[in-house]
Amino acid sequence: MSAVFKFSYISSLYLTFCLLLVLALSAKNYDATLCHDDERQALLQFKSGLVDEADRLASWVGETSDCCKWAGILCDNITGHVHKIHLPGNCLIDLSISTFKEQSKAIRQMLRGDISQSILYLKQLEHLDLSCNDFRGIQIPRFMGSLGNLRYLNLSHSSFGGTIPPQLGNLTELEVLCLGNFYDAYESTSITNMQWLSSMRSLRHLDMSGVNLTEASDWFQVINTLPSLAQLHLSRSGLPDIHPNVASLNLTFLSSLDLSGNYFYNSFMPRWIFSITSLVSLDLSGCHFSGPPIPSSTSSFHNLTSLKFLHISENEFMSSSLVIKELSSIGGNLISLDMGFCGVKSATLDSLHNLTSLLSLDLSGNQLTSTIPKSLGNLCNLRHIDMGYNNFQNISLTSLLRSFLDCKSPSLESLYLDSSQLSCSLPNQLEQLVNLVHLDLSRENGISGPIPESIGNLSFLRSLNLDGNLISGPIPESIGNLSFLRSLYLDGNLISGPIPESIGNLSFLRSLYLDGNLISGPIPESIGNLSFLRSLYLDGNLISGPIPESIGNLSFLRSLYLDGNLISGPIPESIGNLSFLRSLYLDGNLISGPIPYSVGGLSSLESLDLSQNLLTGVVTDVHFSKLIGLKNLYGSGNNLTLRPHHANWVPSFQLEILYISSWDLGPQFPLWLLTQRDLSCLDMRNTKISSTMPESFWRSFPNLQYLDMSQNQIQGRLFEIPATLYEVDLSSNLFSGKLPKLFNSSMLNVLDLSNNSFTGSLFHLLCSWGGNVIEALNLANNHLSGAIPKCWVKWQSLRFLNLENNNLSGVIPTAMGYLSSLVSLNMCKNKLSGRLPASLMWLKELQILEFASNELVGSIPTWIGTELLDLRILNLRSNSFDGTISHELCYLTAIQILDFAHNNLSGNIPRCFNNFTVLSKKETTEIDPVSVFFGNGTIEITSSASLVMKGQEYTYSTILRLVMVLDLSGNKLSGNIPVELMALQALQSLNISKNQLTGVIPKNIGDMKFLESFDVSSNHLSGELPMSLSGLTFLSSFNVSFNNLTGRIPTSTQLQSFNESSFFGNKLCGVPLTQICGEIEHHKDQQEGDTSHGVDFGLIISVLLGFFVGFWSIVIPLNVGTIWIPLSKLRYMLGC
Repeated sequence: MSAVFKFSYISSLYLTFCLLLVLALSAKNYDATLCHDDERQALLQFKSGLVDEADRLASWVGETSDCCKWAGILCDNITGHVHKIHLPGNCLIDLSISTFKEQSKAIRQMLRGDISQSILYLKQLEHLDLSCNDFRGIQIPRFMGSLGNLRYLNLSHSSFGGTIPPQLGNLTELEVLCLGNFYDAYESTSITNMQWLSSMRSLRHLDMSGVNLTEASDWFQVINTLPSLAQLHLSRSGLPDIHPNVASLNLTFLSSLDLSGNYFYNSFMPRWIFSITSLVSLDLSGCHFSGPPIPSSTSSFHNLTSLKFLHISENEFMSSSLVIKELSSIGGNLISLDMGFCGVKSATLDSLHNLTSLLSLDLSGNQLTSTIPKSLGNLCNLRHIDMGYNNFQNISLTSLLRSFLDCKSPSLESLYLDSSQLSCSLPNQLEQLVNLVHLDLSRENGISGPIPESIGNLSFLRSLNLDGNLISGPIPESIGNLSFLRSLYLDGNLISGPIPESIGNLSFLRSLYLDGNLISGPIPESIGNLSFLRSLYLDGNLISGPIPESIGNLSFLRSLYLDGNLISGPIPESIGNLSFLRSLYLDGNLISGPIPYSVGGLSSLESLDLSQNLLTGVVTDVHFSKLIGLKNLYGSGNNLTLRPHHANWVPSFQLEILYISSWDLGPQFPLWLLTQRDLSCLDMRNTKISSTMPESFWRSFPNLQYLDMSQNQIQGRLFEIPATLYEVDLSSNLFSGKLPKLFNSSMLNVLDLSNNSFTGSLFHLLCSWGGNVIEALNLANNHLSGAIPKCWVKWQSLRFLNLENNNLSGVIPTAMGYLSSLVSLNMCKNKLSGRLPASLMWLKELQILEFASNELVGSIPTWIGTELLDLRILNLRSNSFDGTISHELCYLTAIQILDFAHNNLSGNIPRCFNNFTVLSKKETTEIDPVSVFFGNGTIEITSSASLVMKGQEYTYSTILRLVMVLDLSGNKLSGNIPVELMALQALQSLNISKNQLTGVIPKNIGDMKFLESFDVSSNHLSGELPMSLSGLTFLSSFNVSFNNLTGRIPTSTQLQSFNESSFFGNKLCGVPLTQICGEIEHHKDQQEGDTSHGVDFGLIISVLLGFFVGFWSIVIPLNVGTIWIPLSKLRYMLGC
C-alpha cells in the first residue's frame, strides 16, 4: 500500500508541475500576442462613429497597439479575440442635487454619435454594454441582430428611440437583454410585436422597463415561451392586459418579477402569478389590482413559499382581511414587505401574523389608527418600518412605538412616521432605539414641545427629519453628539434661541435645514467645521449679527440660504472660497457695505439674490468675472451703482432673470444688457436711465416674458410690443407719440403705460387687431384724447382698466358692457359727458367703479345697487348728477368707499345706509387685488384711489383695502342726519358738509369708534355737541363750523386740540374757543338779579348792541374770507 501511495504522490507532483508549466507558457504567449488586426481596425472604425467629449477612448489608438488593453475591452486569454465591450456611462449621478460642474462632467462622459457596423467583424463578441450613454433618439441598429455570439446585451438608459428592431431575435444565445429606459425627451422606445423574443430560449434576464408595450398584446404569450427566464422587468411599460386566465405556465425558473407602474385598473389579481412557486421577489407596486384573488389551493400567496421580497403597494385588493391571512401563511420567509397605499385598516392588519423573518415593513399611506399588533411578527428584529401618511392623531408616540421600546435590544434602524397626524411631544424613550439611523417625523404632524436632550444619545443617527411641526424651545446642545449625522431637518417649526456651538461637531453633515423658525442670535463660528456640508438653509428666522468668516470653509457647499433674517455687517471675503456654490440667497437682511470682489470667483453659481439689503458702492465687471453659469440675479432694493470698467463689456454669463431695480445704471442705456438673449424676466425699475431706448431693444430678447422699466426717464416712441411678453410696465417714463401696436398672437396679460406723454386716440391700441388676453390695462396720466372706442368686444378678458387723467371726451360707449370680467374701472378726470349707460349693469364682477371729475349728468342709476352687488368703491364725485340718492344703493352691502360729493343731489340721506355690512363691521371682507396668472405664479394688480384729507391729496393703493369713507359733501341734501348712520362703526371718514341738513348731531355718534375725520360744516344743524364725541379717540380732523350749534364743547384730548376755526359760526363755548362758558352763565344771573337798582339796563344794552352790530358789520367781511380759505383746505374728499 505504501508503494502505491508513493507512486500516486509522485504522479500528482508531476501533473502539478506540468500544469504550472503550461500556464506559464500560456501567460508568456498571451503577453506577446497582440489582438487580431481586423478586430483592431473594427474597433477603431467603431470609435470614429462616436462622439467622445471626455476622451474615454483615448487608449484606442495605434495601428499596432494591443486592443486587448484598451479601455472597456476584454479579450480571450488564449485566442486574443475580443469578447467584451464594456462602455457604460454614469447612471448613478443625481442631476437634481449635483453641481453644475458635476452635471457637465457626467454629460461629457456620455458617448454620443452612431454605432458603426464594423462591430460585426467581432465574431467572438459575447458582451456588449453601452448603457447610460446618450444616443439622442437614434434607433437601435438592426445589424446588432447579426452579433450571433452575444450572451450579454445592455443598451438601457442610453436615449435610443423608435421601434426596437425585431432582428434582435436572431441573438439566440443571448442570456441577458437590457433595453429599459428612463422618461426623457429622447428616450421613447416601443415594441408592437414581441414574437421575435420567443427564439431566445437561453434568456435568463430580460429588462424592458419603460419601453412602450401598449401595442404588444402578445407580451405574456411570448414571455411564457422563455423557459430559462429567471428575471423579468417590465415596469412602467403600459402593458395592455394582465391576461388573468392562463392554461399552462412555463416560467418555472422565474425568481424575480417586476410589473410595477403598469395600470391594470378594474382588473383582478391574476391567478398565474401565484403559480410561479420559484418567485423570490415580486413587485406589483402601482398596478391597482382591484379585487382579491380567488382563495383556492392554486391561486393564493401560500403557494409562494420561496418569496422573500414582496412590493405590492397601491393595490386595493390588499385591503382584504382574507388576502392578509393568506399572506401570513408565507410570513416566515418574507424579508421585505411593502403594502403602502393599499387602504389597509388597523382592524385588517390584525389578520397579519408570523412575519418572523421580516426586516423591512412599509405600511405608509393606509388607514391605520392604532399600534401595530405584536402578533405581526418579531418586531424586535425589524430594521425598517414606514408608517407615514396614516392617522395616529389620538396616540402618543410612546404608545405607538411600545412594541419596539419594550425590546431589550431593538434592531430598528429606520423609522418613518411623516404626515401621520401625530399630536404629541417627543418622548425621552426614543433614546432606547439605540440602533436608529433614520428618523422621520416630519410634515402634517402636530408634534409640539422641545427636542429632548436625550436625542443626543442616538449616536448612530444619520438623518433626523422633524420639519413642519410645532416644536418649540431651543436646539439642545446634545445635538452635537450625533457625530454620524448626514442630514438634519428642523425647518418649519417654532424653534427659538440660538444655534448651538455644538452644531460644529457634526463633521459629516451634508444637509442642514433650520429655515422657517424663530431662531435668534448669531451664526456660530463653528459652522465652518461642517466641511462636508452641501445645503445650508437658515432663511426665515431672526438671526442677527454678521456672516462669520468661517463660512468660507464650507468648500463643498452648493446651496446657501440666509434670506429673511436680521443679519448685518458686510458680506465676508471668504464667501469666494465656495467654488461649488450654486445658489446664494442673502436677500431681506440688513447686510451693508460693498459687494466683495471675491463673489466674482463663484464659478458654479447659478442664482444670486442680494435684494432688499443696505448694500452700497460700485459694482463692476470684476464682480462677475467668473460667473459663467449665472442664470438668476436679484439685487433690487439696494443703493448700488453698476459701472463696468469697459464700455463694451460683454458678460460671460447668459441671464434668464435679472432684477436690479433701484440700482444706478444711468444716465445712458446699458448696452451690455442687449447681450443677454436668454432673458425671460427683467426688472430695471427706478435705475436713473434717462436716454432713449435702443431700436434693437425688443429684438435682443426673443424669450422675454416680463419687463418692468418703470420710474425712469426713458425717452422715445413705442411702435409695437412683442408677442412673447406677458407683462410690460413702462409707467412713469417720458415715452411719447401714439400708443404702440399689439400683435394678433400677443400673449400680453398686463400692460402699464401710465404716467408718460402718449398722445392721440385709444383706437390705435384697442381696435387695430383681432383680440387679446390682456387682463390689466393702465393708460392713466397721459395726454390721450378723443372718444372712447367701441371695440371692447375684443377685450373680454380685461379685469383692470385705468384711463384716468387724460383728455378723453364724449359719452361712455354702450359696448363697455362686454367687459364682463372687469373688477376695477377708473375713468376719473376726463371730459366724459352724458349718462351712465345701462349696459354697465352687466359688469357683475366690478368691485371698483370710479367716474369722478367728469361732466356726467342725470340721476345715479338704481341698477348700480341692484346689479353691481360686489362694489367696494363707488366714486362719482365732481360731476353733475341730480335727483335723490335711491334706496336701491343700500343693497351695496360690501361698500367701503362711497363718494357722491360735489354734485346736485337733493332729498334726504337714506336711513338704510346701515345695511352697509362692511362699514357697520358686520363683515370683514376687503377689496381684492386683481390677480393675473403669470408663469408659475400670479401678479397682483392693486387698485388705487385718491383722498384729499386735511388739505392734502393722497393716493392710496396698498392700504386701500383698509380705508372706509362716506362723502356726500357739496350737494343739496336736506333733512336730519339719520341716527342709523351711526351704525357705520368701521367708518374712518364722514363728510356731509355743505348741504342743507337740519336737526341735531345724533347723540350716539360716539359709537363710530374708528372715526378719524368728521365734517358737518356749512349746514343748518342745531342743538348741542353730543358728549359722546369725547370718546372718539382717533379723531385727527374735525369741523362743525357754520351751523346753529350751541352750548359747551365736550372735553376730550382730541376736541380741545383742534383749531378754533373748526367751531366758528356757532354759539359754542369752551376750549379751544376763547369764550368761557362759566362767564356767560354768571353774567346772565347778574342781569336777572340787579333790575331793582334803577339802572337803565335797556339803554345800556341798546348802546352796546348798536356798537357790536356796527363793529362786526365791518370786521366780518374782512375775516370771513380769511377764515373760509383755511376751512376749504381742511375739507377732505375722495377723488382721483
